[in-house]
Amino acid sequence: MNTTPTAALSAAGVSIWLDDLSRNRIASGDLTRLIADRNVVGVTTNPTIFAGALSNGEAYSEQVAQLAAAGKNASSAVFEITTDDVAAASQIFSQVYESSHGYDGRVSIEVEPGLAHDAAKTIEQAQQLWDRVNQPNAMIKIPATIEGLEAITEVISRGISVNVTLIFSLERYRAVINAYLTGLEKARANGIDLGTIHSVASFFVSRVDSEIDKRLDAIGTDEARALKGKAGIANAQLAYQVFEEAFSSERAIGLIAAGANKQRPLWASTGVKDPSLPDTLYVTGLVASGVVNTMPEKTLEATFDHATIEGDTITPSYDEAQSVLDQVAAVGVSYADVVELLEREGVEKFIVSWNELLETVDAALKAAR
Repeated sequence: MNTTPTAALSAAGVSIWLDDLSRNRIASGDLTRLIADRNVVGVTTNPTIFAGALSNGEAYSEQVAQLAAAGKNASSAVFEITTDDVAAASQIFSQVYESSHGYDGRVSIEVEPGLAHDAAKTIEQAQQLWDRVNQPNAMIKIPATIEGLEAITEVISRGISVNVTLIFSLERYRAVINAYLTGLEKARANGIDLGTIHSVASFFVSRVDSEIDKRLDAIGTDEARALKGKAGIANAQLAYQVFEEAFSSERAIGLIAAGANKQRPLWASTGVKDPSLPDTLYVTGLVASGVVNTMPEKTLEATFDHATIEGDTITPSYDEAQSVLDQVAAVGVSYADVVELLEREGVEKFIVSWNELLETVDAALKAAR
């Protein structure tokens, strides 16, 4: 029996990943507890998460002192600290990784957000992070910018597993899948075992609602307001339709026959920002086999406490989802404008967090010296 909502979610084919990581969480045993008690089978990180962890953490003071004594600058120190955390978390998830044959037990670490529009430097740093973490269940996060697509293909072709992040539009998602498949084709030509390469495509949900709902409020009609809180899920549901179509293509089937894995859709930004909406909306509305939902702890706990999991809520909803996006366009909200803005803001926000992270570590290094 699925005695908890998180167990029921897992049974429905959704992999629950925690969208948070800190040394306290690792050292205290909390991460191990979440695997046992909350069905958590992976972890994602980003610059904002690490900035929060380091700004609050006595857990890092010993390592910061060692790095200060070694004369490291803030950038080098951040590289050492974050890769150590990801390597440690990867070891905690090693049993999940092995028992799922590499499907889960994944821990993601992101390239510096300032490199989002520089393919060559993204590739270089992705390789450095992969080599430094040195765990088969790690994933390198690369943003789905135009320049990021080139990097994704090259990094996949080297046999490195990739979490593609900051996807907002269906058009860009199709380009991400193409970049992955192209990378697999190159990896096969390079003689790499395709079965060792895994990838997820992180499709952001709540940020779509936040921006579209703001515009619907500005339009102010009853028709516009009736669409609030619907576009984010509709967009993600249609992304799953894109996933199904892309991975049933002749091209994808040929690669899968050669041992390749499908690039799974991952629902990111699943914390509900509008208090008038149910706090598990982006969990219960996005259930289907073979997806990942990466949740902040608050959403994970809400899901465990009171989510109602009713099986597949995506594939029966394609027509309704398309209708929602059509109605949003009809009342005057530009989908193309929204997704372009969200990608630009997403990169900018991570750059701000990265700079805060560097400032925090720089101050700690100076204090230690």
